[in-house]
Amino acid sequence: TANAAAIVSDDGVVIVDALGSPSLAQRFLAELRTVTDQPVKAVIVTHYHADHIYGLQVFKDLGAEIIAPGGFQDYLDSPAAPERLAERRVSLFPWVNDDTRLVRPDRVIVEDTEMPLGELTLDIRYLGPAHSDGDLAVLVRPDQVLISGDIIFEGRVPFTGSADTRHWLAVLEGLDKLGIEALIPGHGPAAREPAEAVSMTLEYLKYTRDRMAAAVEEMTPFAEAYEAADWSRFEDLPAFGATHRRNAYGIYLSLEQEMLGQ
Repeated sequence: TANAAAIVSDDGVVIVDALGSPSLAQRFLAELRTVTDQPVKAVIVTHYHADHIYGLQVFKDLGAEIIAPGGFQDYLDSPAAPERLAERRVSLFPWVNDDTRLVRPDRVIVEDTEMPLGELTLDIRYLGPAHSDGDLAVLVRPDQVLISGDIIFEGRVPFTGSADTRHWLAVLEGLDKLGIEALIPGHGPAAREPAEAVSMTLEYLKYTRDRMAAAVEEMTPFAEAYEAADWSRFEDLPAFGATHRRNAYGIYLSLEQEMLGQ
């Protein structure tokens, strides 16, 4: 369900994110070829999670440069990366199979970086650990289109996993300074009202953190705090049933660590 985007210029194409299987990346490439025959020069990976990287090999085999954020190695060099790939070779077979491989980046971004692309400029924003161990977003100028990766989920409950939600919130609160005209989120439809799309993810994270922070401060057990909270504003969103309780528990644990570290 993850998104990918193609930035097409008169001097080539840059892809942002590579989807969750080689077959999806091949389909994306076929759709791209109905728009342009310009070569794919690079793929910018907003973060190293399985649903955004398993298509990388398709573009790497075309000679594209793979660009990723610092922090990618915390996932790629951990046991979780091969374990997840082994699981997906079963659960997503035949689209993910023995020929699917993990691709390392050719270039690592650890600070805000400008990348010229024909008549466009790609403002690559290094966000640090937010949704993942290392996140990027790409602002296309002069169009002012933000390709956000998973710091924004449109129209569904976000997946927080082991995210640094404190930093994630700070990143979201700073987006209004960029003058965004349109938004392509990590999941969900493109948004021509970026502020509305940002607000849903921001409100969800803030509300969940506030409820769990109160519980941690009062030393209330998670299950009791979860049942006592009013989640009604989010419960009709897609992925709530599958994701929300796990999100809340992860945030509860991270807040315990934050408070111990103070």
